[in-house]
This record gives sequence, structure tokens and C-alpha cells, in this order.
Amino acid sequence: METNEQYIQSLDEIRKQVNQVFKVARPLIGNSEQGYLAKYYGELLLDSESAYDQLAAALRPYEVTPFFRIEEDQQVVIVRAGVVNPTPSNPRLNLILFIITLFSVIYAGALYSYDGPLPENAFQQLLAPLAQIWTGWPFAVSLLAILLAHEFGHYLMARYHKTEVTLPYFVPFPFNPLGTMGAVILWKEPPKNKKILLDVGIAGPLAGLVVAIPVLLLGLWLSPVQQLPTADNIGLGFSLEGNSILYLAAKYIIHGQLLPAPVSYGDVNPVVYWARYVLTGQPVPFGGMDVFMHPVAWAGWAGLLVTALNLIPAGQLDGGHVVNVLFGERARTFLPVVLIVLGGLGFIWPGWWLWVFLLLLLGRAFAEPLDMITPLDNRRKAVAIFGVIVFVLVFIPIPLLLITP
Repeated sequence: METNEQYIQSLDEIRKQVNQVFKVARPLIGNSEQGYLAKYYGELLLDSESAYDQLAAALRPYEVTPFFRIEEDQQVVIVRAGVVNPTPSNPRLNLILFIITLFSVIYAGALYSYDGPLPENAFQQLLAPLAQIWTGWPFAVSLLAILLAHEFGHYLMARYHKTEVTLPYFVPFPFNPLGTMGAVILWKEPPKNKKILLDVGIAGPLAGLVVAIPVLLLGLWLSPVQQLPTADNIGLGFSLEGNSILYLAAKYIIHGQLLPAPVSYGDVNPVVYWARYVLTGQPVPFGGMDVFMHPVAWAGWAGLLVTALNLIPAGQLDGGHVVNVLFGERARTFLPVVLIVLGGLGFIWPGWWLWVFLLLLLGRAFAEPLDMITPLDNRRKAVAIFGVIVFVLVFIPIPLLLITP
């Protein structure tokens, strides 16, 4: 057990190391209740990145970690007890989850491709696609290619920055329209600064989008345009996938028209009509023309949806990382706005209420880099702003509309 004399001596040694990179104007001694050993207000003597690397290495033998912060418009070095020692990964669980997800997604693809008789029994309806399970591979390959690109975008960028993260954990969701709830990668250690946080956070959505867009365009090329049922002849009902700006543009590129095209705009300005339709899914374009989606198109559309969900500007989501590095503490003001918007959209698509619940539980915590003083360079600011623009382009306000008699 460390004596009081040894504790004071340790603080003296820590202070000497801090003095090498930081001109201390006001020191404060902390305790376990305050959550830090010492706090030093002052000014860095070196550029912040070099100063952090030098100080972290010098303090590691003392089993303490420095944090660079700005408080009251002053630079601050906070020293806290403990260091992070990332443990080796065991990829067995990652592999098992991926294999389960693979079969689950192939089954989901078989559901889209199934053209056999439909049994009356609900359980038999679930089993029927198994007889044609091989038909699910175009959807499965397309969707998993997008998800793998997204997750390994994060992983490889983290490895580039010598930051420890886990391999992707895929989340199987059998009997769901997509067969999966996506995948997650966990930080094994905090990112060193805002540059690394942004690079790792934005790499996933951009890499996934690079794969999703050609998959979507190919899928739309394979998808015919046909007439939708009329209001008095909808049979058992049908579903309409939601639209984003990018999805509307993709349909226009492939089929030369905005879809689903209504029979008539009536006396409504087309710009007003499409803005209302994208945001609310109304009015339902009965009798109009729409693309009847090939399984590959469904995978591409799902890739846009996954990108949009990850870019929601809250908490530990990729979009949360983007607004965190752009706005700092002010990023926390985004959460109430996000909750209100998604809660309102939930009256049209109830799935958003699940997201509201999840964000209430998890959306308050942002990833905190060790060094919050090092600013973003202009190139990364542009990338972060581009990430916000991508979110606007791919966000799908109403992912799915079920039209019933």
C-alpha cells in the first residue's frame, strides 16, 4: 500500500514530466472522489500531438494516463490513475456469429426469391423457403459485402492509426426481412485524439456506401417497373420501401423517372409532392408506377438504410463521432432534437420508437478522445461536413409502409 510520503513523491515525479511539455500556471491536487490525481492549468510548450505522445510515454511507468482538455478557455492536463492495456482478441465468437448471420441472411434472400406454393400454416410458411434456400445467395452476397465493407472500414482505419479495436461482431436476426441487425466493432482503448476518432468513425459509412451504391444501381437495373395496385384492388395488401434523396436519384438514373410515380400530381407542385412523400410516405401512389425490387436492389437499399442509421448524430453512433469532433460539448444538444424528430416519425413508422428508446439509454455517452486539444485539420473538417451531407442524402424518414385493405 502506498504511503502518503510515496504518494507525494509520485506526484512530484509526475509534475516533473508534465513540466517537460506544459507550462503550468495553476496546479490542483485531486483525489478518488474527484476522479483525478492532479490537474494542471497552463499552456503547452510543444504542438499538442507531439506533447501528448511524449507525456503519455513518460507517465506510463507510473501507471497513470494524461488527458488533454480545454476548460474555461484554458489548456488543461488531467492525470488519472490507471492505463489501458488492450487484451488479445479471440476471433472464435466473431466467426460463429458471422456464420449464423450468413445462414440467416441467405434465408432472408430466399424469402424474396421464393416462388413456390404458400402453405396456409404460418410455421410451414417459414419452412417453405428452405426448399429453395440456394436462391438467397444474390441478396446475401450483396448485403454482406456492404456490411463487411462498412465494418472493415472501421477496423482497418483503426489498425492504420495503431488503435486497438475488436473484429466485427455480426448480429444475426433470423426471420427478419434482412436476416441481420448489422454488426458492431468495439473500442479496446480510447482514441488518442479527434483526428483518429473521426477517421475511424467515418471510414465505416463511407466504405459501406462505396459498395452499396453500385449494388443498388445493379439491383435497380435488374428490377422491372410495373403498375401498383389501385385503391379498390389491393388484394391482401403490399409494402412500399422508403425513399431517401440518394435512393430517388438512383431510381431516376436507372429508370429515367422518379418512382413511385403517381397517376397524377393533381394541383400539387411536384417539388412539394416529393418533399411530402419522402417525409411522410403520403399520399400512397395507388395505380402509379413503381420499381418491383430484385433481391440485389433490396440489399443495396438496405445498405443505404444501414448507413443512415449509423450516421444518426447521437452518442456512440458514427454520426455521433462526427458531430462530437465538429462541435465538442455542443454536440450533446443534438440528442433532444434527434429524439423529437424520430419520435414524431414514429407515428408513421413505429420502428423509430425503438430507436428513441435505444438512444435514451445509450445516446448520452460520446466517445472521449484522450487528447481533446488537438484540432481537426481543414481536410478532416471537410470530411466531417461531407459525412453530415451524406446523412442528409441517405436518411430514410419512413423506411417501410405497409398498405393493407
